[in-house]
Amino acid sequence: MTSQVGQALVLLSLLVCAVGVPVGFGAGYQRSERGLAWSRWLAILFAGLMTAATVVMEWALLRHDFSVSYVANVGSKATPLHITIVSLWSSLEGSILFWGMVLGLFTAAVAILQRRGHEDYLAYTLGTLFAIGLFFSFLIAGPADPFLPTPAPVPTDGAGPNPLLQNHLLMIIHPPMLYLGYVGMSVPFAMAVAALLRGQLGPTWLRPLRNWLLVPTSFLTLGIMLGGWWSYEVLGWGGYWAWDPVENASFLPWLTGIAALHSAVVQQRRGTLKAWTTILILVTFLLTILGTFLTRSGVVNSVHSFTQSPIGPLFLGFLGVCSIAVVLLLALRIDALVSEPSEDAVVSREGMFLLNNLLLVTLMFTVLVGTIFPIIAEAVRGVKVSVGEPYFNRMAVPIFLGLLMLMGIGPALPWGRADSRTVWRAVATPLPAAVVALGIAWVLGARSGYLLFTAGLTGYALWVTAAQALLPARSRVRKGEALPRAVGEALLRSPRRLGAYLVHFGLIVTFAAVAVSSTFQHSVEATLVTGQSMSIDDYVLVLEDVRAVRKPHRVARQATIGIERRGKEVGRLQPALNHYPTMREPIGTPAVRTSLTHDLYLTVQNVGEDGTVGLRAIVTPAVLWIWVGVLIMVGGTVVCLVEPRRRRLPAPTPEVQVA
Repeated sequence: MTSQVGQALVLLSLLVCAVGVPVGFGAGYQRSERGLAWSRWLAILFAGLMTAATVVMEWALLRHDFSVSYVANVGSKATPLHITIVSLWSSLEGSILFWGMVLGLFTAAVAILQRRGHEDYLAYTLGTLFAIGLFFSFLIAGPADPFLPTPAPVPTDGAGPNPLLQNHLLMIIHPPMLYLGYVGMSVPFAMAVAALLRGQLGPTWLRPLRNWLLVPTSFLTLGIMLGGWWSYEVLGWGGYWAWDPVENASFLPWLTGIAALHSAVVQQRRGTLKAWTTILILVTFLLTILGTFLTRSGVVNSVHSFTQSPIGPLFLGFLGVCSIAVVLLLALRIDALVSEPSEDAVVSREGMFLLNNLLLVTLMFTVLVGTIFPIIAEAVRGVKVSVGEPYFNRMAVPIFLGLLMLMGIGPALPWGRADSRTVWRAVATPLPAAVVALGIAWVLGARSGYLLFTAGLTGYALWVTAAQALLPARSRVRKGEALPRAVGEALLRSPRRLGAYLVHFGLIVTFAAVAVSSTFQHSVEATLVTGQSMSIDDYVLVLEDVRAVRKPHRVARQATIGIERRGKEVGRLQPALNHYPTMREPIGTPAVRTSLTHDLYLTVQNVGEDGTVGLRAIVTPAVLWIWVGVLIMVGGTVVCLVEPRRRRLPAPTPEVQVA
């Protein structure tokens, strides 16, 4: 019964999208208010049906209804409740169903919230979203149907989800954040398609577009950070970014999404980069489809690729159709993409915005080539080629440094043309901050030219960011306003400005933390028996105990490590090796002691029959500040979404009649 209900809901959503596509595009072409109203109702119905189908699947998972094929594949009575709930997105069919629900909710949100200023574009936007929904509804109803009945005999228990996904609570929130980012990029894509079809890419289109671009970008930022944290906390290698193909797949649309946001700022401020903004938005969506193809097709070897599936060719075909449609649409509307004439100088804020975008796109192509080259080489020549971390670091690090430099120089420069004295004063003022940061890095032991250069750029960029963020408040203080009131009024009247500089501040912190953590990491390995110790930096680690901890879904061989630092006991850590019934090899669970300055990271490599423990200890500085920097970026994005308080105009003075 559960299978039939779920399949019926999915088929109805497929029907709604099939009706919504001609209704939406027809309403847009004819500018029909009635057609637009129908499109809104269909969007809400699509969201309701996909949400109901997802609820049915969750109900089946919680009831351990093994008559449903997906539950039989990923469910288990021994799996903890919280893992059972999130096993919805632990495999192909459930994750595509979750994608469909998120797409439905975004479509309904656009239909409900976008009521002012976008009516000319809304019908086309909804029609495009219905077209995307049609493809994903087809996948859920056919090749990736999670509601297929289980062939007889129905099992009494299942294997449970992939053990890697059961090993940390971050599995609960990391995939949904990425999905919200991936699926959310459908909205700005649909809005760009609508604007091209309408032939109007002016301010009316641009204002709502920025908000709908900010939302998925913030989710994608958080999802990438949580993925790095999950890798750090679960995989036991002591790192947070390995240039894994699926990591790269999420990074690519983030880069072009950030570039599109910067380009939209210049378009709104100066009326230029119209074509650049539109193309970046369209490419960002295409990259999300490419990323989903890489994740769910099984064409790459990755810790993230949990499935081999037949839907890879379908995703590739959908990507091809979307790419052809985008090229044709751009060619047909080339006249609408022409920006207003501009006399802006290269050495100006908008010039640095453009250079920043070029670097972001260059970085995107660099990562894209390194990610898909092995796939193409194997398909064409039948030879397996590996593109690893050395390539990405060698190619990407100089671009990252260029971006960090532009984050300092760009905001320091004025908009438009300026005389050389003004430009020099703006660029030279933050130089003392760069020198101070360079000196601090030298005192703390930095000797690498790369790290010292990064430190100088960080100091420079931090000074500029703080100065620009506080500029409105400083102007009010100079006029005699109290500092608290000045800061509050500046925040209320220009939240987007403050939010943008908060994002910059968070990114600078993350850049600096990555540079420090990757340069000063130190590791030691040893084999210990109970009572023996090993040393790393100013820590002494003593193996106190090894024991087996049995849980319903696994057996953990857990080591208790006493920690002494500078002669004082500071606590204990308990890294473990987890043995799951469905996997031959154990999966490690590292133990991490985090402080403001560094992390002590312990991972068990093996446990011998004689009680010996192979232990790896890693000390990595500044890891905490990577996560803090990303959270500041997300917080800044949220501030950017706040609507500014408008200045109240004084009441008109009544006219005095003269007798």
